[in-house]
Amino acid sequence: MASALLPILSPPVSRAATFLLRTPPIPFRSSRYPLLRSLLASSSSPSSPTPRSLATMASNATPARRDLLMLGIETSCDDTAAAVVRGDGEILSQAIASQSDLLVKWGGVAPKMAEEAHALAIDQVVQKALDDANVSESDLSAVAVTIGPGLSLCLRVGVQKARKIAKVFGLPIVGVHHMEAHALVSRLVKKDLDYPFLALLISGGHNLLVLAQNLGEYVQLGTTIDDAIGEAYDKSARWLGLDIRKGGGPALEELALEGDPNSINFRVPMRQHKDCNFSYAGLKTQVRLAIESRNMCTDDIPISSATEEDRQLRADIAASFQRIAVLHLEDKCQRAVEWALKLEPSIKNFVIQISCSC
Repeated sequence: MASALLPILSPPVSRAATFLLRTPPIPFRSSRYPLLRSLLASSSSPSSPTPRSLATMASNATPARRDLLMLGIETSCDDTAAAVVRGDGEILSQAIASQSDLLVKWGGVAPKMAEEAHALAIDQVVQKALDDANVSESDLSAVAVTIGPGLSLCLRVGVQKARKIAKVFGLPIVGVHHMEAHALVSRLVKKDLDYPFLALLISGGHNLLVLAQNLGEYVQLGTTIDDAIGEAYDKSARWLGLDIRKGGGPALEELALEGDPNSINFRVPMRQHKDCNFSYAGLKTQVRLAIESRNMCTDDIPISSATEEDRQLRADIAASFQRIAVLHLEDKCQRAVEWALKLEPSIKNFVIQISCSC
């Protein structure tokens, strides 16, 4: 029943990123640097039940090195981000440029506009991360960059920046799958988080339930078959006429506090399916139909201009949506816990990583 090691971890990487990264990484400058991770390898067929390594690793574990410095670059969607991390896991700096104004203007992520915003921000964001960490490119041991999944136009900006730095300063490039990164980032702050552990990964475009058995060894227990919860929150917030400049999730959650979560009988998705997969497309449709059936003019009347009665109705829809959205997560997580314990009875930790504002 368990599918192969995270088939979604081999997108395949967007064609743009694949093209930009097809040249082998630049070798390490000297033997004093341990082997870092190579570019992500493709996983095998989704039907294979055996976990496989996603990356080529050193044969022996390398101790944490404080003298290693990694610059990380992330441009997979609508924010430009960079960070400097030391070999022992300490995060020395983080910098980000938000595209919240563009989200409002275009009603969501517009890939071409997002690409242009990344291109305008990338140099300043990377420089700020370096300055805040009090390091320069010549101090770095390697450059890590997101290569997928994500919007190919946006990914290209980050990859091009990483390649430019790597070429000028003779650094290796580490291609990062950002959903794998979400699964492992807790180990930066929780040093005693040992394998195996279960992880729920939530982002704007993906939901994953993953059994992490070791570094590079994962079993996908559940994935998104259509829309992820972040997408459902954003679309529902937009349909309700909310101000989404700070994200659809926070806006909808704030309005939901005013509503009755049991006022509208939305159906919990996929309760008849005894698996761990997620589906939010149907719940989105239920929200849209609830709005239409009540003749609400949310397109023309933002929440700030709504009457008291109209605002209450929107709050009830928001609260009812949120209750069902979370119930769907709970159902699938409970199923995943039962399943994971059968595969790895020694599991003691359940990690939740959220990369969208939902």
